Amino acid sequence: MRFLLYSLNYSPELTGIGKYNGEMSGWLVNNKADVQVISAKPYYPEWEVYPDYSGLGYKTSVESDVLVTRCPLYVPAKPTALKRIVHLASFALTSALALTTKLFSSKTRPDVLFVVQPTLFITPVALLFAKLVGAKTVLHIQDYEVDAMFGLGLANEGSLLSRIAYGVETWLMRRFDVVSTISFSMIEKAKQKGVNADQMLFFPNWADTDFVTPDVDGSSIRNEWGLASSDKVVLYAGNMGAKQGLEMVLEAAAKYQTEINQAAGAVKFVFVGAGAHVDALKQMAQDLQLDNVIFKPLQAWEDVPAMLVMADVHLVVQKKGAADAVLPSKLTNILSAGGRSVVTAEVDTELGQIEANYPGIYTLADPENLDAFIAALDTELNKIDQNDGSHNVIARKYAEEYLNRDAILSNFLDNMQQIIKQ
Repeated sequence: MRFLLYSLNYSPELTGIGKYNGEMSGWLVNNKADVQVISAKPYYPEWEVYPDYSGLGYKTSVESDVLVTRCPLYVPAKPTALKRIVHLASFALTSALALTTKLFSSKTRPDVLFVVQPTLFITPVALLFAKLVGAKTVLHIQDYEVDAMFGLGLANEGSLLSRIAYGVETWLMRRFDVVSTISFSMIEKAKQKGVNADQMLFFPNWADTDFVTPDVDGSSIRNEWGLASSDKVVLYAGNMGAKQGLEMVLEAAAKYQTEINQAAGAVKFVFVGAGAHVDALKQMAQDLQLDNVIFKPLQAWEDVPAMLVMADVHLVVQKKGAADAVLPSKLTNILSAGGRSVVTAEVDTELGQIEANYPGIYTLADPENLDAFIAALDTELNKIDQNDGSHNVIARKYAEEYLNRDAILSNFLDNMQQIIKQ
C-alpha cells in the first residue's frame, strides 16, 4: 500500500495531532506500507517554527523510512482569529505546490490520500489531486475546526459567514471516499453535517499501553521539581491555548492556597507544556501571587510515563462548546497510566458518556464552573488517601481494552486495504 499523509502537523511535535501522525506513519512502515508525508514545518504547541526547520524554503528528507516534505508557512507568535486563518491558508498554498510534484512520478502516486482536519483549507486541492491520480481519499477529523471557531465565539452562529462555512464544510466532507474520526459523538456530528453513514470510519486515538503504564517510578521527577512526598500534585500537561480555559485552574489554585484546609499536605498545581496563552497564564499566576503553581516546558517522550505517574490528579480542561465533539488526545495516556483525573465536559458529550458508562474512570465537572471544578478536584484528591495512592484500575483497564495502539492501527490498516480494493 502506498499511503500519503497530508496534514498540518507531524513529528517531531510532541503533543496532539503531530505526535499521532508520527506514530501512525512509523507503525505503517513497520507493517510493510510505503508512507510519504506532506506537512508543515513543526511549530506546535509553541507557535514557533523549530530552530532546525527555520527558513523560507521546503525541506524534504527520509525520516525513519518515511519520505517527509516540510512546507513553509506563516506562524503567528500571538494567534488571533484572523491570524489563524492566514496561518492555515499559507499552509494550504505552499503544500499544494508540494502535492503537485507527486503527479509526475508513478512512484510517488499514492493508493490512499489521508487528509487530516484541521485544516479544511487543504481539502479542495487534495480532492483534485486524488481524482487525477486515481487515489482513494480519507478525511480524518481530529477536530471540527469550523465548530471550534464558532464555539469559541470567533464568529456568530447563524450569521451569513457561519452558514457559508458550514455549507462548504459539508460539501467538501461528502466528496471523500471515507470520513474517519476519533469518537462516536464525532461520527454522529459528521452524519448531522450530511455525511452518509456508509462513508464513516471509527479511528480513535490510542496509547502505547506497554510503554505508558502505572508501573514506573515518578519520584525522581518529583524531587527534580522540588515537590515533597506529602504534596498532592495536580497536573495539567499539554497545549495551553484559548479553548482550554486554564484561567479557572489558576483561580482554583488561589482558593487552595488561601481558603482550603491543607492539613493533609499542600496541593501543588503543575502546568507542563506550551501554547499561545502560556505567557498570559504565567502573568496571571504572578499577579495572584501563587506559590503553589509551577510551570514546566514540554517533556521528552521517554520521560512522559514517569511524569504522568508522578501526578496524583490530572486535568483535562476545556471551555464550554470546545468539548462537545472533541476527545482530547492527552486523555489516552492519562488513562493508560492509570491516572486519576478531573475532566470538564457536559454530560451529553463523548467525555460525559464515557464517564457514565465507566463509573470511576474520572470525575466529570461542568465546564467554566469554578465551584464544580473544585468539588470534582476534591473528590479525586480524597481518593488518594482512600486508596493509599494506588493507580486508577478502571482507567487502566479501559486503556488496555480500547486504546491499545497495535490493535487500533492493525484494524486501521485492514480498513485501508479494503478501501483500495473497492
